[in-house]
Amino acid sequence: MRIVIREMVNEDIKDVQKIATQSWHTTYKGIIPYNIQENFLNTAYSYDMMRKRLANSYLFVAEEKNQVVGFADFSTVTHKGQGNLNAIYLLSTSQGNGIGTALLQKGIEEIGHVEEIYVEVEKENKMGIHFYKAKGFKTVKEYDDNFDGHILKTVQMVLKL
Repeated sequence: MRIVIREMVNEDIKDVQKIATQSWHTTYKGIIPYNIQENFLNTAYSYDMMRKRLANSYLFVAEEKNQVVGFADFSTVTHKGQGNLNAIYLLSTSQGNGIGTALLQKGIEEIGHVEEIYVEVEKENKMGIHFYKAKGFKTVKEYDDNFDGHILKTVQMVLKL
């Protein structure tokens, strides 16, 4: 299996939208009400928002057999050497094959002089928390987050490089 990690381009937007939708509905089933997921996805992954992300973030996609199967979204690094991993999602059929790790590594290599990468993950997202811990992320804090009227238990984690 050959995986290609590359910068995202406009032509990838539909694939990224599909991956985000499938990932959210699979990951957050029973955690976040479906209608709240849809509200978020329709806003955060609209075509206009994706164009803004392309202009202002570091976005990478993972291709397997010429099909986009995952993506990662990193913020720019602050003057303190801190960056954020805003999203990393894969199609469920592509999980467990090292693709998430490859996307994370590509982001670390490409975003510049980063010393710490922060990520926020829903506490009940056991697969996500397991992934981040396996990559060396440590919990910084936990807090309640009002997500469109639904309270989430959010875990902030950091990877010190």
